[in-house]
Amino acid sequence: MDRHKLAVSKRWVIKVGSSLVTAKGQGLDHEAIADWCAQIAALRRQGKQIVLVSSGAVAEGMARLGFKKRPGTLHELQATAAVGQMGLVRAYEDEFKKHGLRAAQVLLTHEDVADRGRYLNARSTFNTLLEFGVVPVVNENDTVSTDEIRLGDNDTLGALTANLIDANLLVILTDQEGLFDSDPRHNPEAKLISEAELSDSRLAGMAGDSKGELGRGGMRTKLSAAHTAARSGAATVIAFGRKSDALLRIAQGETIGSLLKPAQGVMAARKRWIAGQLQLRGKLVLDDGAVRVLREQGRSLLPVGVKRVEGEFERGDLVQCLDAEGREIARGLSNYAAAEAQKIAGARSEELEARLGYVGEVEIVHRDNLVLA
Repeated sequence: MDRHKLAVSKRWVIKVGSSLVTAKGQGLDHEAIADWCAQIAALRRQGKQIVLVSSGAVAEGMARLGFKKRPGTLHELQATAAVGQMGLVRAYEDEFKKHGLRAAQVLLTHEDVADRGRYLNARSTFNTLLEFGVVPVVNENDTVSTDEIRLGDNDTLGALTANLIDANLLVILTDQEGLFDSDPRHNPEAKLISEAELSDSRLAGMAGDSKGELGRGGMRTKLSAAHTAARSGAATVIAFGRKSDALLRIAQGETIGSLLKPAQGVMAARKRWIAGQLQLRGKLVLDDGAVRVLREQGRSLLPVGVKRVEGEFERGDLVQCLDAEGREIARGLSNYAAAEAQKIAGARSEELEARLGYVGEVEIVHRDNLVLA
């Protein structure tokens, strides 16, 4: 994916952050929302299918409730988001209507992408809305989310949405020009990274942790989101959302923002779903032989290669596979609960029945349910 190919790509996920969608903490910036909706309408006329992921519910709720600072407790945040979501959706609906477009509200939690059935249902719903010519407006369902099911930030939500719909491009509009080689606020010589492969290990050192008062994500989360979007083959552009006609200029192949290109092939849909799971339930520490087999041969993980089992998990839960130094090698769905996995750790295949008392699965994690880090 290069700049010119962006012009002919069909499916985009566009994410707008809190720092852009709000008017300096005083509710929504309706002028900015009108501008983005006009650009999206123009992209729709070009034949593109657009999903919009928008922050702003909490910020709008704060303005409506007269709060000066972001609430600190979960239930206060949830209530504030519930109030603000009304204004956020109405703002987009009103602006899209001016261009003859219909919008749909889609609220997601981690459970909606963690459960395979709900994941597939969400995928079908998105595809149907796009076929209807509707612009889905997506946000995390803050009103019911808890820490255990929270996706965490809308950069992650945008990337997972890109995986859901097999998007060609994830556009993250932010209050910065893009990804720089160092923090431009502290280094006037910092240079914008115009284009890079996500396989470039130097990128992680360029992404800081800074984030706005109203938002939850910094540049590091945007880089992580780009890696997630790349699982479905999507490129990511991080760009300044208030630049004139930013979306249309990206669609014309103009060099603005930072283009982060996927370095790997498209991951199979089921493995994308596994890789997108955020709630790890346990850990399997592997010996060196198992690490080599997974990395070099792409085979299943057998019990004989497991040195130690950590955590409490059930059959089918997501577990992390680590080497002896604690580095993640892979993650996958366990064929055994933690208690059973502990019994068979280090066992050869012919020993499993004696240790378990029944004939179990030969693999502790099958390769079809395993994704390399």
